[in-house]
Amino acid sequence: MVSLIINLLFFILISYPIIGAMCWFCGVLCYQFLYKSNSKRVPHRSISKNKNNAYPFISIIVPAHNEEVLIENTIDYLMNEIDYPNYEVIVADDGSTDNTPSVLKKMSEKYIAKNFRTLRVNSNKGKAHALNIAAGFAKGEFILSNDADVLPESNALNRYMDYFFSRENSRVAAVTGNMSVRNRSSILGKSQTVEFSSIVGSIKRSQSATIDTMYAYSGANTMYRKSALIDVGMFRQDRATEDISIAWDHSLNGWETLFAPDIMFYMNVPENLISLFHQRKRWAKGGIEVWLSNFIKVVKSPIKYFKQVILLLDQTCSIVWSFSFFILFFFFCINMILFFINRNYVDIETTLLYTSIFIVFELFSGLIEVGVSLIFDDASKKTKYIIFTPLYLLIFWIINPLAIVVSLPGAIKTVLGNGIGTWASPKRN
Repeated sequence: MVSLIINLLFFILISYPIIGAMCWFCGVLCYQFLYKSNSKRVPHRSISKNKNNAYPFISIIVPAHNEEVLIENTIDYLMNEIDYPNYEVIVADDGSTDNTPSVLKKMSEKYIAKNFRTLRVNSNKGKAHALNIAAGFAKGEFILSNDADVLPESNALNRYMDYFFSRENSRVAAVTGNMSVRNRSSILGKSQTVEFSSIVGSIKRSQSATIDTMYAYSGANTMYRKSALIDVGMFRQDRATEDISIAWDHSLNGWETLFAPDIMFYMNVPENLISLFHQRKRWAKGGIEVWLSNFIKVVKSPIKYFKQVILLLDQTCSIVWSFSFFILFFFFCINMILFFINRNYVDIETTLLYTSIFIVFELFSGLIEVGVSLIFDDASKKTKYIIFTPLYLLIFWIINPLAIVVSLPGAIKTVLGNGIGTWASPKRN
């Protein structure tokens, strides 16, 4: 029985990353040559005005917690560089304990005659809570969630509206943009540039082209229809990741979601391994929370929720793969120690040989996926970062499964009703 379990885990460990990479590779090709060419889905001209020939009012909400380093630059950009005639900016200060309130006071005086407002939540309640509070004060029928370190392209609002009005019906709940990295000076930043194109970009393209939905929005910059937020009860305030949970809530309620690869926004990413792990642990916790919350509902009605079955199956494999990775690594270390003690040098050599072949094969399949994704997603000149692919595959494919394993107890605690939505912004340089 133990041998059967080990063989099953070994099969999952070998097959899942390779099959996954090939699926995303095929999905990107389908998106590029089939889905993208459908003019009903992707607009090719500016149609930002609604049926009344008016530009819809948009509320840009910036949730912030201890963002004294970047918030002033972000506000100046949003107030002066956005090429759209009908919008407001609302900054929701969620219990900042640094100099953020003083910066916001100065910015309020600077833009007193314009559509700029700030809200103050006295204690840290979390990003979802800040978004919900600000949405209650928002005048717009569309809401852009924009993180405090994010700069969208100047014509982003026009393009977002193009996507909403590219469908004849009004069932588009959200359009999520294409993220890219601002701080590319460090090796870790360059590696994440590869990741956002290969993993994030290719997955969203694949899901859009094959099942016409998404596992998660880009929480850093997504445009929402306000009525769609109200329909699902707004953002869940007890979840680690509001962007994953709201995407599932919309999808399960029959709303449409769209990925806009031509709408670029630029964000700061962690520049050290500790900050990166904390970020991935939060992402993993949010993903497991969604998995636990919706598993029974989806499995009970697989035909009704067929799209979600596909997403759930992939996520289940990802969780099982993460645990099998570390279980088999444990057995690998034990065997190597025993081989060394018993002086079985031939077995050591054979084990290392097969392990090296496995790693090379994994790297090769990942390189194919990354290369194709970078070629088709070169709007922000990312192809040159392909040389960092091996580093990304080796480091991130260890950090991400470790984050899943570590986050499981906390996710279970949240689903049982003991979750909190408080947050901590990363340290900014």
